[in-house]
Amino acid sequence: MDMKNSKLGLGMVLTFVVFVLAGIACTNYQIPGKNTQPKDNNCEICHTDYERLVDVHTPDTDPPVNGRGEEAPFYEPYDRVYLAGSGYDAFKASGHYSVGCKGCHNGDSDATDKDLAHSGDFIKHPSTVYEEKCATCHVDITDNFSTSLHNGTGMKRVVALRSDLSGASEFDQLPAHQIEGYNNNCASCHGTCGNCHVVRPPMGGGGLSEGHNFNKTPDMLNVCITCHTTGGGDHAFLGLALDSEPDVHLSAEGYDCLSCHDGHELHGNGTPVEQRYAYTELPDCESCHPNLGSANTYHSRHYDDFNCQVCHSQEYSNCGSCHINGDDARIPSYMGFKIAANPIPNVKEGYDFALVARTSAAPDNWEMYGVDDYATFDVLPTYNYATPHNLLRLTDRTNVGGTGGCSVNCHIRDDNGTILNKELYLFQSDLETWEIGASSGITVDGKLPSYWPN
Repeated sequence: MDMKNSKLGLGMVLTFVVFVLAGIACTNYQIPGKNTQPKDNNCEICHTDYERLVDVHTPDTDPPVNGRGEEAPFYEPYDRVYLAGSGYDAFKASGHYSVGCKGCHNGDSDATDKDLAHSGDFIKHPSTVYEEKCATCHVDITDNFSTSLHNGTGMKRVVALRSDLSGASEFDQLPAHQIEGYNNNCASCHGTCGNCHVVRPPMGGGGLSEGHNFNKTPDMLNVCITCHTTGGGDHAFLGLALDSEPDVHLSAEGYDCLSCHDGHELHGNGTPVEQRYAYTELPDCESCHPNLGSANTYHSRHYDDFNCQVCHSQEYSNCGSCHINGDDARIPSYMGFKIAANPIPNVKEGYDFALVARTSAAPDNWEMYGVDDYATFDVLPTYNYATPHNLLRLTDRTNVGGTGGCSVNCHIRDDNGTILNKELYLFQSDLETWEIGASSGITVDGKLPSYWPN
């Protein structure tokens, strides 16, 4: 044998072995902070194969989400779980990726069959058990989230009180079908961590919003505003409602939701509150607008009489009456404006009057779920204290021009036999028969200045 050729052949073999070993090493090596290898390979093989997802998908059988009187946008089941795009690339480069599919979703990540992969203790939405799944890394948030308003504690309290229970802590004692109704409707917005940070909220159609990327800062349009609208997407802050303008904080300042509402507020502080306006983390107008009480003549006169929105809010959307999983709302959502006696004087102290918005409450809210009527419906008003995010410096009440002051546009007055401005106030005559017991206490009957005409 030619020694030269023999050495050359041996060198080629050794070189080949080195490349193979290097390839193996590279295959298993993960760059710190860049988790480029699948943690659960079979999960990703399926969920990155669009045609396969189409072939094996299960069509929806549940009715569409319609928690606000409108159906959510529809995405095909396979589109909701498809891993692709720049969001998926960002997810793969994140710390959440290293946890692996099974780390959050359980199931069998070794299985190649869909039913087997999603069998056993599989969890479709891991943040529904956030105390177990999210708390591993985010305990400082999850320890407090049980009392967060975004987790539905306020809504659960209302449902429980009207059902003759003492509050949100007893919500789980409600009939199973009523809880099912809550989960199918109210929880379409009052959800968990994933609804803001990973998937679209159910009212936005559900499913992955950005290829499973975890968004630390939720997108205002696709997350916040998806839920914070009332019927028809007429979001107040953007000025999308009929005959309305964008909130001055958006148009003049360029603010978004998180300019005022930070993560500490949204995640909760662990302390249960009677209702949302009792929450200590809420933003305060005077944080940006100091000395409001003496800013002008109108403020000096009325600063302690009512909330800012009475003067600076445009007309806003009212819920009407909820039709939970039923046909049509008893009262469809509508644009309106009502000033009432302060419904929460123990929380918003000092205000005699405040803006109120009609709620979705009705005695038979849960009829479709086996509860004919609330046991104690009248325990709460059908109008809530309201702070619409549609503020303007000049509104129908503050744009007085040369007319002689705000009383012209706000006080009830007799103009040559025509009674003006009465429509701004909530009178008992505005209530439906079934609302009278609940809401008579906050109407303005007998509470306005005696010299105003009736």
